[in-house]
Amino acid sequence: MGRLFWKIFFAFWLALIATALATGIAVSLQRSARTAAEPGLASGPPAALATNLAAATLRHGGVDALRGWLREAQGARGVALFAVDPQGADLLGRPVPPAALARARELAGPGGRPRAARLVEAPTGERYLLFAAALGEARAPGRRPPSQPRPWLLLVIGAAASLAASALLAWYLARPIRNLRWAFRAAAEGRLDTRVRPLMKGRRDEIADLGGDFDQMAQKLENLVAAQRRLLHDVSHELRSPLARLHAAIGLARQDPRKLEPSFDRIEREAARLDELVGEVLTLARLEGGTSAGPEETMDFADLVANIAEDARFEAEAAGRKVALDSAEQVLVRGRAELLHRAVENVVRNAVKHTAPGTTVEIRLYSSRDRAVLLVTDRGPGIAAQESERIFEPFYRGAADPAGFGLGLAIAQGAVAAHGGSIRAANAEGGGLRVEIELPLATASGARA
Repeated sequence: MGRLFWKIFFAFWLALIATALATGIAVSLQRSARTAAEPGLASGPPAALATNLAAATLRHGGVDALRGWLREAQGARGVALFAVDPQGADLLGRPVPPAALARARELAGPGGRPRAARLVEAPTGERYLLFAAALGEARAPGRRPPSQPRPWLLLVIGAAASLAASALLAWYLARPIRNLRWAFRAAAEGRLDTRVRPLMKGRRDEIADLGGDFDQMAQKLENLVAAQRRLLHDVSHELRSPLARLHAAIGLARQDPRKLEPSFDRIEREAARLDELVGEVLTLARLEGGTSAGPEETMDFADLVANIAEDARFEAEAAGRKVALDSAEQVLVRGRAELLHRAVENVVRNAVKHTAPGTTVEIRLYSSRDRAVLLVTDRGPGIAAQESERIFEPFYRGAADPAGFGLGLAIAQGAVAAHGGSIRAANAEGGGLRVEIELPLATASGARA
């Protein structure tokens, strides 16, 4: 479970704890108020002394003497003394605490403790129950009972705690979601440079991860749109030259019938060039769009490289160059044979084209752990340091190769990337360019296929 789950979980948990604490405090206050409203029976030497003195006064002086003594001694020694008749009425007319009265009747009965509560008979024959209650808990005549929490107060406390927790949680979740909505609207309006992660302000949860994913998506879309615009510009630029030559050849054929045959040759060459350019552009578009045709299959990469090397050797010998192959017997990879053939062939033919006359293009294929590694090294002029990445861009032509379309290595990179591999270029020791292609072996890519 993710971090956002735990944040929501702990928010509700803390809200419940706060509600429980508030309810406990309210119940405790209610019990305290109830105890103050209904005091219990007092005990200890002061209560026993007051009860004994009251009993002696009642036996020897009668009811009037006890009434006067209670008025004078009320609140003395930290206790309040009550003299209650059989009907439960206090001699001074004060409210009698029910709890203290019930406890006093229990103690004044058989087996009770006579010091805590005493049942005394007056000279006139009347019987009075004498007992003491704590002074801080007993209420004087006319004193209003302390306020007690009402049941609705507990509901108010719980509702307030849950409302505060819910409001805080809602604000915490709604704020980044509003930022995401704004970012999506901006992207829908074409502002692909919109980024939402800086607005998260240090958040580390699933919503922040979603913001990061949105930024990556926006960056990818921005790059794709920029690449599409650049590709459209480059294609239109590349088409102008052969189309202009076609128009020129047609114009010459119309002006001078004697140049009809050379004009047809020129038109045929330019048409073939246009066909090749359109084919490579379509291949590159399929690779970038991930719609390359053909099913995946397990193939022997060594056989594919050997066939390409043989064809390149025939072409190289006609130009005074050589091709040397050093390959493992079998290297199994999984993918589309046509795309891999196109990728390797573009790299090898590019090496044959740029290697110096009389030199050899070295092709080496081996397997390392779970990867198939292909090294193609020529002995040409190499590339500048800043061109190691740019040579794989569509329509990029370096200073050493002003001719061509600049699509061969771009197609090779797209094909290799479509198979989960990588391609790199760097200057070789002793001069020339080395291109390295890595592909996952069939055993490692089986789960991906």
